[in-house]
Amino acid sequence: MNRRDLIVMLGGAAFVLPLSTQAQQPMPRRLAFVHSGIPADQLTETAGPFWVRRFFKTLGELGDVEGRNLVVERYSAEGHADRFAAIAVLVVRGKPDVIVANFNPLVHALKEATQTIPIVAIIGDPIRSGLVENLGRPGGNLTGVSVDAGVEIYGKELQILKEVIPSATKVAYLGTSGQAEASWVPVPALREAGQRLGIALVSPLDQEVSEPAIRRAFAEMAQQQVDAILVSAEGSTIAHRALIVELAAQSRLPTLYPYRDYVEEGGLMAYAPDLSELAKRMAEDVHQILTGAKAGDIPMTQPTKFELIINLKTAKALDLAIPQSILARADEVIE
Repeated sequence: MNRRDLIVMLGGAAFVLPLSTQAQQPMPRRLAFVHSGIPADQLTETAGPFWVRRFFKTLGELGDVEGRNLVVERYSAEGHADRFAAIAVLVVRGKPDVIVANFNPLVHALKEATQTIPIVAIIGDPIRSGLVENLGRPGGNLTGVSVDAGVEIYGKELQILKEVIPSATKVAYLGTSGQAEASWVPVPALREAGQRLGIALVSPLDQEVSEPAIRRAFAEMAQQQVDAILVSAEGSTIAHRALIVELAAQSRLPTLYPYRDYVEEGGLMAYAPDLSELAKRMAEDVHQILTGAKAGDIPMTQPTKFELIINLKTAKALDLAIPQSILARADEVIE
């Protein structure tokens, strides 16, 4: 693997102390932050997706401050699943005190690379994917949060799209085909939900999530004349949120997104778990581990609150009238 195959960033400051004080000062703890898609230089408190910003903000409030008593090493696969195993080996070789990661297949690779370094993850269903056997006491070296709310969520998402576009009969699911194996989105459940609403699902993305692949997917959607888009929750997709929002606007396709980040970029609407709650819990998990707790003893958290966020400015640009029934249920309306 050459330097272009992997993006790694080291955050924090150099901790050089006078000899007279070295004995009194504790060594900074080390956190490895690993993401499947977001570029490494965006995994900070001021950049990147909402949950990443909130995670680092909460971690600092708990007293774990980058540049003072915490060193953060950042890694990104930039949407390339074939890099997961190599990144996992590199991360473990660095012997951090704790690893933070997203996306089921990436977490699988990290667990295969280490059974001892604690891992705090944000993932899909951890039980169905075989990462843990019990949410209350996950055991081993893994804990964290799940954004999976069960198969019912897919019916709710498609129902929202159907209410906004009653004539919709064909919806594109923008997510990689490998997600069924990753247990992030159970595709059969999504198709069954579509059938109940008279909606056929098409999936134009293959294994890779990249700018060329996304552009090809939108070209395919145009050929298939889809009525709307449902975007997957995988981390590799959110890394390209600005491009996806731009292409959806150009294609004039109403789109339902999995996170508020897309709506902040100008996307039409999102039905999303409250990532503020989950990111805070992840930071608390990391803090507990840094102060002596075992990852496997910390219960995993599932979302308890979901938000419907609508961008009326984007709806107007699409000449789309959002029904009052949807606006009344919205948690946030951007005008």
